[in-house]
Amino acid sequence: MTTLKSTLQDDLTTAIKARDELRSATLRMTLTAITKQEVAGTEARELTDDEVQKVIAGEAKKRREAAKAFADGGREEQSTRELAEHEVLAAYLPQQLTDEELNVLVADAVAESGAEGPKAMGAVMKIVNPKVAGRAEGGRVAAAVKRALAG
Repeated sequence: MTTLKSTLQDDLTTAIKARDELRSATLRMTLTAITKQEVAGTEARELTDDEVQKVIAGEAKKRREAAKAFADGGREEQSTRELAEHEVLAAYLPQQLTDEELNVLVADAVAESGAEGPKAMGAVMKIVNPKVAGRAEGGRVAAAVKRALAG
């Protein structure tokens, strides 16, 4: 069974051989972030695929935010590079939920919890988060829950 980390390492080797600078640099940075996570804490350990996916999602989010910051600062070249790196990483993440799919999951969670009003947000988030794991950003999920509870 190949792990997500070994897939990243194999893809890095392929990218280096193909002289794909963008892909190899992005994968190298991501593998470094994974290794950093593995040695963090009291003892070194191998990350599970889910944990590796969380690291990749975090790296992808950093790229997206950096691209926006560069674009806002009028630095289009760097913004384009960050977006390209984000696209490389997005290929390793699960397919993102559409707004409609997310709203359906949120509506189901609201019904399941019987929650009403903004105070119930935590209860609804507890139900929704495991269902969307990795397929929608926390901010998007929170916004959808707020809308559902307000509505």
